[in-house]
Amino acid sequence: MRNNGKRYNDDFRKMIVDLYDSGQSVRNLSSEYGVSEVTIYAWIKKLTPMDLEDGSSITPDDYAKLQKQMLKLQEENDILKKAMAIFAKK
Repeated sequence: MRNNGKRYNDDFRKMIVDLYDSGQSVRNLSSEYGVSEVTIYAWIKKLTPMDLEDGSSITPDDYAKLQKQMLKLQEENDILKKAMAIFAKK
């Protein structure tokens, strides 16, 4: 199930989290699949969806990606506003 060395693919990580969600303990998953408990807890934290106010859900990883994208768009908007101000003066 390993990718290269200590890298695991996304399907394997999701499977481990799904097994945890179905009631298996982290200790059992760790011994059965050869993944450290700390790593499994990190996967659980990263892949477990958070409920939003509108009833939808999102994983913390997706939330971080959206925040990063929002900051990038805000910076682009600020640049465009400054450019418009410069061109408006001419």
